[in-house]
Amino acid sequence: MRTLTTTTVGIDTCRWPGVKQFLRLERCVTIDGVTKRAVPYAVTSLSREQANADRLLQLWRDRWAIENRAFWVRDEVFGEDASRIRTGLAPHVLSVFRNAAITLLRSLKVSNLTAALRQHALKLPLLLDRLRIR
Repeated sequence: MRTLTTTTVGIDTCRWPGVKQFLRLERCVTIDGVTKRAVPYAVTSLSREQANADRLLQLWRDRWAIENRAFWVRDEVFGEDASRIRTGLAPHVLSVFRNAAITLLRSLKVSNLTAALRQHALKLPLLLDRLRIR
């Protein structure tokens, strides 16, 4: 269950420029018989004329699709948040390599990134062929 509530009450006293609506999303999810309830809040610069509750809910879901497609993969598959590399340009360089690997695997229509990474780590000739290096 998802219920999105929007309000414009308090917009006139808000110190954030451009805020048009406050959002409250209540969602309940039941997994293995256990129901969890979450109530995140957000703000938007879209007015009610630009985006009603249905449109805002779709935008909220789309945001999570982007989050899951990019950052979740980098953290869960590559362990980026657990990385101890934190100095100089090394974190940025590794991030570029991770993004390149994700892009390559997705362009190859790989359905399981973790399995593909293991396969390429164990079979270097396969990786070099796919990269067209040999």
